[in-house]
Amino acid sequence: MSMKAPLVTTIRVPVAAVIAASDLTSPIGIAPFAGTVTGVRYIPTSVLTGADTNSRTANVYNRGQAGAGTTVVASKAFTAGVNAPANDGTDITLSGTGANLVVAQGDALDWESLHVGGTGLADPGGLVEVDITRS
Repeated sequence: MSMKAPLVTTIRVPVAAVIAASDLTSPIGIAPFAGTVTGVRYIPTSVLTGADTNSRTANVYNRGQAGAGTTVVASKAFTAGVNAPANDGTDITLSGTGANLVVAQGDALDWESLHVGGTGLADPGGLVEVDITRS
């Protein structure tokens, strides 16, 4: 078997709760090898119930090697009917642009919890998981 056989690793990191009208950007981790992001999940500690007027959007960014990148790897808007149940994984939608999913070894990944419209929603915090498949 080749030393380059496919390998999937999952980076797991706890993220803090965020009150309404506030935002959070938090480091997820560093890509351990060159590859492709093949999954992102958010596991909140309590239910996050979406709403239209005041909502919340979760994003995962690839900040690259210098920490200044703005590539959106995955995103999900928690609007009416889009919820995240407590203690259960909710998929964060991967970018439809394949190049946005590619990571180089050493790229920094960040989680963003962004309030949208007025006060937005409170975010209960929880665990973020990012799957990376080696190229």
